Amino acid sequence: MEVLIDGFIRFLAVERGLSENYQLSTQRSLSEFAEWCAAKKRITQAHNVTLPVLSEYLADRKRGGLSASSIKLIVVALKIFFRFLAAKRLIERDPAEALALPRIERYLPETLNELQVEQFLETIDIKAAHGLRDRAIIELLYASGLRISELANARLENFTFEERVVRVTGKGNKTRLVPVGRKACEALAAYLSAERPKLVKQRTSSEIFLSERGTKLTTARIWQIVKKHAHRAGLEKNVYHHLLRHSFTTHLLGNGADLRIIQEMLGHADISTTQVYTHVDQQRLKAVHRRFHPRA
Repeated sequence: MEVLIDGFIRFLAVERGLSENYQLSTQRSLSEFAEWCAAKKRITQAHNVTLPVLSEYLADRKRGGLSASSIKLIVVALKIFFRFLAAKRLIERDPAEALALPRIERYLPETLNELQVEQFLETIDIKAAHGLRDRAIIELLYASGLRISELANARLENFTFEERVVRVTGKGNKTRLVPVGRKACEALAAYLSAERPKLVKQRTSSEIFLSERGTKLTTARIWQIVKKHAHRAGLEKNVYHHLLRHSFTTHLLGNGADLRIIQEMLGHADISTTQVYTHVDQQRLKAVHRRFHPRA
């Protein structure tokens, strides 16, 4: 089965052009299934996999404590893999066709309010080592709602000061133009003129945000930077990089931005992913009503 899995991953990379992260996630899901089949069922050929085998595997993973969202990713990987094999006539029928996707309970995303964001940004010491860089990172995460991987891979040639936009590559290798706010542009300009040149080394590429070694910052390092400055700002909420993306969206929506425009800026393929933020805004309105209305 591993040979078929390798061929399928090559198909995702070459013909579908899907991201490396998606390829790795799908390969891991399928390889773990193949290992389970060999160990528990002595099945090593894809044509011997049946719907009961798939169902038993998913039940086994659920008993092992895997969340519904993680199981959903496995189900999707299995369905597209066996659909591919059936289309190529490598198996007679698709055993995963009748697999149902688990229902995912939707949790409302946490956010910072506007005063907390202001507190977060204004307490960053720009005179400290890499202070200008860190301020620019956090300003841009909040100003444009970028994913952390999009920010890590943002390049100089894709940022336009005159138009105040940045071109980023998101999920599925899809590119989009995202507006950058005035404050974020000012922070970026300060970093690019005063600090980034000092970080450039002989082999430095054109990524905007650089490490001490002149290489692009990893997503893990950016997360550490966000956590460090949130702690210094005295924010009690558990601040993580995606919290700034949630806050960006909720504040836009609360100030009257159109949901479809927000969807485009976030790079959401499905409007339903963006619609969850309308519930956050509704909760905020209800909380204000309960607090201030005399007969609430």
